Amino acid sequence: MQHSSHAVLESNINVTPLVDVCLVLLIIFMVVVPVMVNGVPVKLPVAKGEAVPEAQRQLAITVKDDGTVYLGAIVVRADQVASELERMHGEGPERSVAVRGDQRVAYGEVLKVLDACRWAGYNDVRLMSQYPSAGASGR
Repeated sequence: MQHSSHAVLESNINVTPLVDVCLVLLIIFMVVVPVMVNGVPVKLPVAKGEAVPEAQRQLAITVKDDGTVYLGAIVVRADQVASELERMHGEGPERSVAVRGDQRVAYGEVLKVLDACRWAGYNDVRLMSQYPSAGASGR
């Protein structure tokens, strides 16, 4: 007597738990990302008076480590910085300027931007830095 029972091994992957985990992760990211981008929502008090016009707000100039210059959120080529600053100075001559330079950028690149600010006619030009964190050592 032969025993001809061939047991067929059937291997299937149950994808239901995988889909459940993916949906949970999607929901978590949908809740967390807006908080990360926008910060913690708070109800700010209402101030009396008028809002500061855009022409009087501080102009933020950023020099990245690769030498890219940003005037506010606009990327400007190095040869256009002076002319663009002169145009912006015409719109708001009393505006203060804050220059932020990456610590890895050559000092000369930041100096070129400072000179362009002075050449354009800005009187209040500041260099921005970062305070050391409370746990950092005083190197």
